[in-house]
Amino acid sequence: MAAGKYKVSFVLNNKAAEALVSPDEVLVDLLRETFGLTGTKKGCGIGECGACTVLLDGRPVNSCLVLAASVDGKSVMTIEGLEGDSTRTLQDAFLSEGAVQCGYCTPGMLISAKALLDSRDKPSDDEIRKAISGNICRCTGYHRIVAAIRKAADAPGTDDEKD
Repeated sequence: MAAGKYKVSFVLNNKAAEALVSPDEVLVDLLRETFGLTGTKKGCGIGECGACTVLLDGRPVNSCLVLAASVDGKSVMTIEGLEGDSTRTLQDAFLSEGAVQCGYCTPGMLISAKALLDSRDKPSDDEIRKAISGNICRCTGYHRIVAAIRKAADAPGTDDEKD
């Protein structure tokens, strides 16, 4: 093992993963630089913008604030790992509602929306706004994003996929 490095073993996008990380390495850098998962965006670096949002054990987190060593034994899901009908429905809703412009915030928004829809069958607009409150969009505003998430929540068959 390299001096000053720690081995972490975790599940990344439903597959076993291992890496050597330094004590100060953050998850966003591990994902982008070691695994090439560039859908997780580097934004502010201080947990304010949400561009780096991933699911950690099913909960949305700012990966710029998570030490890479802390994911040992956990599960990490990035935008590249989202799949299935509910994700496709969510992506289609973002496109049809015009909730995507430059796209920089989109992966984090989709991750936050996915976490919400996995936990709530029919969230209210206030619940949607709260769920995406950690994600900043400078292009579209939030009306279309909220409408897209509501549309995905209301799509036929969405309830069938809840645990």
